[in-house]
Amino acid sequence: MQTITNVAELRHAVARERRSGNRIGLVPTMGYLHEGHMSLVDACRAACDVTVVSIFVNPTQFGPNEDLNVYPRDFPRDEKLCSEGGVTILFAPDAREVYPAQFQTFVEPGDLATPLCGAFRPGHFRGVATVVSKLFNMVQPDVAFFGEKDFQQCAVIRRMTTDLNLPVEIFTMPTVREADGLAMSSRNRFLDDDNRQRALSISRALLAAEAAFRKGERDVEKLLELAKRHLGEVDRLQYLEVVDAETLKRPESPLRRPAALCVAAYIGSTRLIDNVALKGGLTLRSVAGLDTAALERIDRGITEGRGNARKSR
Repeated sequence: MQTITNVAELRHAVARERRSGNRIGLVPTMGYLHEGHMSLVDACRAACDVTVVSIFVNPTQFGPNEDLNVYPRDFPRDEKLCSEGGVTILFAPDAREVYPAQFQTFVEPGDLATPLCGAFRPGHFRGVATVVSKLFNMVQPDVAFFGEKDFQQCAVIRRMTTDLNLPVEIFTMPTVREADGLAMSSRNRFLDDDNRQRALSISRALLAAEAAFRKGERDVEKLLELAKRHLGEVDRLQYLEVVDAETLKRPESPLRRPAALCVAAYIGSTRLIDNVALKGGLTLRSVAGLDTAALERIDRGITEGRGNARKSR
């Protein structure tokens, strides 16, 4: 595995791989990697010849009173995980490499950035769209992989990629959960034992609503009411919304189109987000343009990869 910190060296390394006819995949992360991130690496390795992982805690997506300065970081650990996980190139630039002096051009996302997290984190998706577009330009991947825990982020990035005619396929992977249902997140490390137990109310709320949906409940208010009953242990509920899976707007009731139930809540001082699909599933197979052969490679790679490249972990 190559570890690279500057754009010029990255472009040289990727160009060499492309000249060899290799298919390039990118997994953008902010580091402090967990099994959710590594599931994206597994999928990338199964679908592509070259796996590029970026680690960059992007300052432009944090607000002035958010947790940029305390966001968890452990680069030696991340580098080891990537090496053992079969990553080809680890790109780990500093902020000056990504945002040099006099930087002033940003990508402004549209309506998809307004609801949910966008309503409480002004400028967040502007920063996300900007850094992802820059990574796409730096790496020039054929494919990029994102996790569906960040449901709104996936929607914003898909829209940006389409609107700007970026030649990158967007693959998304289902949320990876702990054995007790808690969605994996780098911020989980901030939870003490008591808060971690209380955080389980978030996934329980979503899974209760999903179970009702699968049994035939289609009334939006009833699904929200059912989920909210399970959220008494959170310290502050920021939002709990059913949104159309494509537009992120509140859908008409009863539900007739694919939707998602999304939540953001504080446990202590830690903000957690989660979501669940209210349809057949926001899975890899929902991504337009994904051919059967690619799906088979990914499924096979995820199943086999954990017992091979990552066995030593």
